[in-house]
Amino acid sequence: MTVLPLRPDLQGCEPYGAPELDVPVRLNVNENPYPPSPAVAADIAAAVGRAAAGLNRYPDRDFPALRSALADYLDAEAGVRLDWRQIWAANGSNEVMLQVLQAFGGPGRSCLSFTPTYSMYPEYARDTFTRYVTVARREDFTLDTDAVAAAIERERPAVVILASPNNPTGTALPLDDVAAILEAARGHGPDDAAAGPDPADCVVVVDEAYGEFRRPGVPSALELLARTDAAGAHRYPHLAVTRTMSKAFGMAGLRLGYLAGSRELVDMLRIVRLPYHLSAVSQAAALAALAHREELMSQVASLREERDALVTWLRAQGWTAYESDANFVLFGPFADREAVWQGLLDRGVLIRVVGPDGYLRVCVGTPQEMERFRDALVHVTTGADTADTKENNA
Repeated sequence: MTVLPLRPDLQGCEPYGAPELDVPVRLNVNENPYPPSPAVAADIAAAVGRAAAGLNRYPDRDFPALRSALADYLDAEAGVRLDWRQIWAANGSNEVMLQVLQAFGGPGRSCLSFTPTYSMYPEYARDTFTRYVTVARREDFTLDTDAVAAAIERERPAVVILASPNNPTGTALPLDDVAAILEAARGHGPDDAAAGPDPADCVVVVDEAYGEFRRPGVPSALELLARTDAAGAHRYPHLAVTRTMSKAFGMAGLRLGYLAGSRELVDMLRIVRLPYHLSAVSQAAALAALAHREELMSQVASLREERDALVTWLRAQGWTAYESDANFVLFGPFADREAVWQGLLDRGVLIRVVGPDGYLRVCVGTPQEMERFRDALVHVTTGADTADTKENNA
């Protein structure tokens, strides 16, 4: 019998991933339900075709054109003007986050996050031999900044991860809370990192994968990157804000995530990136998509409206539904959420079992998909159909 030498800490582990099932309505992985328009698809195809003519050569290793385009987009979306050298990109924000842990985590170091939150964070830590430490959020999923500061002082983590809007709860962090955590992170990084008389800071990552879906008036943590001290230097050089083209842009299949931070922090990520990690095809497709940012982002407003209407409807049915700044809603509680999930699946609707016990998470789809979800949920939980479906079936 052949025995392969899998790392002991990986034995018994399963690959990460939500169920991939062929059903009529898939609302489980927080995708944008609208595909690119024919014009966008045509421009991407043309750009990829041009890139294909040079595939015998390695791609641009540091891709300044793409980083400049991403900086322009963030200026338009969040009103924050950054130098292109403050931007980094990789194959999805998953790879960006892994690079952060590769650069700043490692044996003898820890990563601090706050549950419930994105279930991939402990896997980034595991894969980089970084100890993963969690602190519970309040019952309303906000953060107690005093408790966070105490945990930072106690643990001296190398990396602190704040998801805002948080997955699976959809809740965003006030900018003052992020700033307070950044101040608490000063001088409280790992003991082995001090290169001189000054103690190291913790790197604070604000994961804004769903940032474009935030409600009007909810700021982005990118605004903190623009703050300077009395000498004109970056006030928070230990801050990184991650984004993705997978969600609001409707480009999940492209696999393009990115990070904004200080030039010093970005240059440290370049140390651990694999050579030519971002293919010429990915760079070309992303640049072509960014050229259509107004069209692609116009879908976000309608998805926000659909999300807010869903929260209102769920509450009207008697369930708890949390205010969301993302493109999904956490709702419940159910005595047997697995049974509700299966009942919805039996009716062709796939959502996600994730988050606190008793709760489910549903992504916002098209109006037709949401009607199908509402009818299925009412049927599964009460045995009845909605008025709309009764009318349609009449």
